[in-house]
Amino acid sequence: MKIKLFSFFSGCGLLDLGMEEAGFDIAMVSEKYQPFLDAYKYSREKMQMPKPEYGYFNDDICDYLKENSILDDIVRKEKKNSIIGFIGGPPCPDFSTAGKNKGAKGDNGKLSKTYFDLIAKEEPDFFVFENVKGLWKTKKHKEFYDKMYRKMKRKGYYIIDKLLNSLEYGVPQERERVIMIGIKCTNQHQREIIKKLVQEFNWGIHNCNTLEMIKNIDWPTTERFVEDSITKPPVGIIKELTIQYWFEKNRVEIHANANNYFTPKAGLNRMQTIDEGDVSKKSYKRLHRWRYSPTAAYGNNEVHLHPYKARRLSVAEVLAVQSAPMEFELPKTMSLTDMFKTVGNGVPVLMAEKVGKELRKLICEYSRLCEESANDIR
Repeated sequence: MKIKLFSFFSGCGLLDLGMEEAGFDIAMVSEKYQPFLDAYKYSREKMQMPKPEYGYFNDDICDYLKENSILDDIVRKEKKNSIIGFIGGPPCPDFSTAGKNKGAKGDNGKLSKTYFDLIAKEEPDFFVFENVKGLWKTKKHKEFYDKMYRKMKRKGYYIIDKLLNSLEYGVPQERERVIMIGIKCTNQHQREIIKKLVQEFNWGIHNCNTLEMIKNIDWPTTERFVEDSITKPPVGIIKELTIQYWFEKNRVEIHANANNYFTPKAGLNRMQTIDEGDVSKKSYKRLHRWRYSPTAAYGNNEVHLHPYKARRLSVAEVLAVQSAPMEFELPKTMSLTDMFKTVGNGVPVLMAEKVGKELRKLICEYSRLCEESANDIR
């Protein structure tokens, strides 16, 4: 069954890549910031992946709210023959606990409302909204989130949502993200169908390593930093959740972005005093090779150091921590700031893929049961 996705705030495409791995088709990509859009195109060309059916759009999402926009025409056409979904993670600094914290009134915060307004206007068969945990855990931001939740329910969407941790998906970082999914229902019978189906929806978490179990493992803490040292993995850890496992898996030392990292004009001596695994400070955190990363915010003032190199992490290494495939790379013409920003803001690929597979299964079954029900009525 062809299920076409319209991607907004696409960045370099990590969320989209995971959804494609889950079996969805990316029909349209919309990203306002040109360097991110260029990176999206570049990575797909390098991976020899097809262009989106309707191409790439360097548009302001607000333009789609106008009458007779290009999006109106595309959605109208696709609704006749396809199941369509909107996916997007609007810029999140205004909701981030470590960001601007301006909430829905900030320039970026307003874009979340615009995304929901667009969904309300176009009424896709389903939508996915992704954002930071601050939107869920901070009181004033949660009020905005709940308002959007109610707005979508009034538009006929059955909503499921959850605060997910990437560790449960085999991603080597402890990162929480809010995911809201809406399924369009046009009558009470359809609502009963989806209500029953979502009881089996497990958000793609199939492994036996629960978050509690992962956290209770006796992970290594800190040890003296020794440049180019070699150590063996401790007994009892989950090796697949470690930085070193993903560094090796993605062959980061020979990756196209291996040498893309910030070289400080000052601070090298300070770097060498930070123990491996010491992530206690706000900045200058040195990751431990046999542990997962505390987050994926590797740009600006978040100085994250290589476990056993006297430098900051490279773009290749951050892509590995985001569970991107080894073949994924960014153009060398892109600024380092933009590289780290787009990768750090992205959804871990493995997490997107696993949630996507569960969602695709749900959409297909829901569509089948609704079609059977409609045939019975006829």
